Amino acid sequence: MNELKHLAIIMDGNGRWAKSRGLIRTDGHAKGANVIESLCEFCIENGVKTLTLYAFSTENWSRPKVEVEFLMRLLERFLREKVELFVKNDIKFHTIGELGRFSEQIQSVARALKERTKSCQKLNLVLALNYGGRDEIVRAARRVVEAGVELSEASVAAALDTAEFGDVDLLVRTGGDVRVSNFLLWQISYAQMAFTRTLFPDFTKEELGRIASEFFTAHRRFGGL
Repeated sequence: MNELKHLAIIMDGNGRWAKSRGLIRTDGHAKGANVIESLCEFCIENGVKTLTLYAFSTENWSRPKVEVEFLMRLLERFLREKVELFVKNDIKFHTIGELGRFSEQIQSVARALKERTKSCQKLNLVLALNYGGRDEIVRAARRVVEAGVELSEASVAAALDTAEFGDVDLLVRTGGDVRVSNFLLWQISYAQMAFTRTLFPDFTKEELGRIASEFFTAHRRFGGL
């Protein structure tokens, strides 16, 4: 059976979930944030070491100002409210992407959560914030060149935001769209991919379990036979 060490999820469909219920888009984002706890539970129960979630892309800044402002408040509240939950469940918090564009308040809360959970070991929870896959690869290549190291696959991989977590084994996208949207482009080179029409607020760990079951028995050839 395949070992699922690194699971990545594109959390799509929050806005459509809200619209289908006559709610505003921000209600969908708030509902979606509550799903993350159950995904962490699944990972811990099934020995998944790293869960990487696409929380806010470099392109998301172009959304309506009121929605972006709500997402910033939601992010800050999430980081503040989950501290004890993460510590209790031995979840270590990480971020990838460029946090410099966020407010100092959000950056400070993120740093505090990283510090508070730095000794946790059961699960790495990685939020991709102000993140884009192409941007990450460019930044990694720049680090390699500036360090005077020979440019190679190995040196670039070691300079990626996700270097300590390795490549993705399984990528899941909710919401029905079949694309990767500039997410972990380097790391998903040989990942299994699963696309579900379920909107993220309705995504359950039971459905994730069914997807994972297919992954466990898939024939992963990695370019071979």
